[in-house]
Amino acid sequence: MCVGAVVVDDEHLLLVCRGRPPGKGYWSVPGGRVDPGETLAEAVVREVAEETGLEAVCGELLGWVERITDEHHFVILDFVATVLDRRPPEPGDDAADAAWVPVHDVAEWRLVDGLAEFLHERGVIPTIA
Repeated sequence: MCVGAVVVDDEHLLLVCRGRPPGKGYWSVPGGRVDPGETLAEAVVREVAEETGLEAVCGELLGWVERITDEHHFVILDFVATVLDRRPPEPGDDAADAAWVPVHDVAEWRLVDGLAEFLHERGVIPTIA
């Protein structure tokens, strides 16, 4: 079980570049595995802090996806999240980089498979190409 944080502030989406597999070298929303005993909301807040250094509040469920490879089967619940103090993110934990990306430019970045489509279908970004 994994969570993701879809954080939009001032027409910018918070993205992290994955520093480890799966997805190493690709951009995604902050997120990761839910720890034992942790609520989904707690996991969202923790992952945003660990991967970007930003403090966030977890909002409503935006949607879910499955990512299946030969080694993994991830069920990812993506939540809307709000940062409490927007400032430049500082990559940490397994994030190689982090950035605020204008929503109109997100689809041009090297994103993990299916992210652009997911965000577009839910009205987060205007285009996928």
